Amino acid sequence: MRLKKYWIEFEINRSSDYPIGIGYGCGVTAYSMEDVVSILNIKIFKTVGIPPIKKIVEDVDIQELDQNHVLANMKSPIFRGVWFPLGYD
Repeated sequence: MRLKKYWIEFEINRSSDYPIGIGYGCGVTAYSMEDVVSILNIKIFKTVGIPPIKKIVEDVDIQELDQNHVLANMKSPIFRGVWFPLGYD
């Protein structure tokens, strides 16, 4: 099984009680969508639960993401885990 880069966007408003930094979405490298959900639950949404998902891109092309905010503020997506937003290792 190989790792894939996922980009997930949520149906939230920015003034909600969700963790800081997820307004643009989350970048996660994982083995499957089930693995993504597990990582998100453990690393980002452990106290509030995952909000409704608006969009999922499997094998996302990193260069298509926001150049000024996402690309400038992300970890390397080659390892399993959250690479955007920062701070959720």
